[in-house]
Amino acid sequence: MRTAAAIDLVTAARTDADLFGTDQPARRYRELVAALHPDRLPADPGVRAEATEAFIHVTTRWRARQVTVLGDYRLDQPAHSGDLADLYDVGADRLLKLPRQPADNDLMAREAHALHTIAERGDPRYLPYVPRLVDEFPHRDAATGAERRINVLATAPGLHDLDEVRRAYPDGLDARDVAWMWRRLLVALGLAHSAGIVHGAVLPRHVLIEPDAHGVVLVDWCFSAPAGTTIPAMVPGHDSAWYPEEVPRKRQCGPGTDIAMASRCMSWLMGSRAPRELHAFAQGCRQRSLDARPHDAWRLLRELDQVLDRLYGPRTFRPFTLTP
Repeated sequence: MRTAAAIDLVTAARTDADLFGTDQPARRYRELVAALHPDRLPADPGVRAEATEAFIHVTTRWRARQVTVLGDYRLDQPAHSGDLADLYDVGADRLLKLPRQPADNDLMAREAHALHTIAERGDPRYLPYVPRLVDEFPHRDAATGAERRINVLATAPGLHDLDEVRRAYPDGLDARDVAWMWRRLLVALGLAHSAGIVHGAVLPRHVLIEPDAHGVVLVDWCFSAPAGTTIPAMVPGHDSAWYPEEVPRKRQCGPGTDIAMASRCMSWLMGSRAPRELHAFAQGCRQRSLDARPHDAWRLLRELDQVLDRLYGPRTFRPFTLTP
């Protein structure tokens, strides 16, 4: 496309369809940018001025096309891709969670219900161990008519999931580092279980840590369920061996469901470096039968502290880094 033709097209266009067409808008955009780019313009000052103005107009309109507005939120590119949804940074330390498929609306509703229930019934001291639900609303796509449920969650900087931690320590973590993660994960579970909620997917990707301050946040409550019911689904593409048998068999879940999965995460983090006492403790949390497993995360935390005290003595703060 020649510069003069590009200028004429931009000047005449009244809508995005006029400017970019409807067949291959990205291709039209590239053609316009190539014809109007300041580095490729002729020396004529008049043409350069017109072309530069048209170039700015084209790039501004194109960027505006890439931003989606949902409710009161403007979305750019996803900041993260989760199991079921894409997460967008919408400012003010908030993430908007948009399911990729309307069929997963029920799981989004489960997350909202779980976080509402925990916030209402849980001990306020421990609420930072789970995400805070800031907003929830349905959105109907004007083009397809499909409706999707959206959750907006408060977030915190500097969080890393346990997959990242294990990649940083491929030979396994020192049990003294795993100890604070395990203790805080049990606090998160105790908070949820006291509100009658089972997380249902305590997997490495859902356990986030803040290394410097030893913080832990348990995220993605889309697979949660009230204790005594069944977990609605398993995380797509995840090895079923991470789950206790009641989940794939659609049997009644309980606090012991989460406790079994949490202990597996901790054993996985330590690998072959797990002391015999902690290995036995974790094994006891993963009994085959739900009824045979521990079901009180608060009591289990006290028992874990006793094991750690026998192994290492009184607790002291141990700095942790993801750059060993």
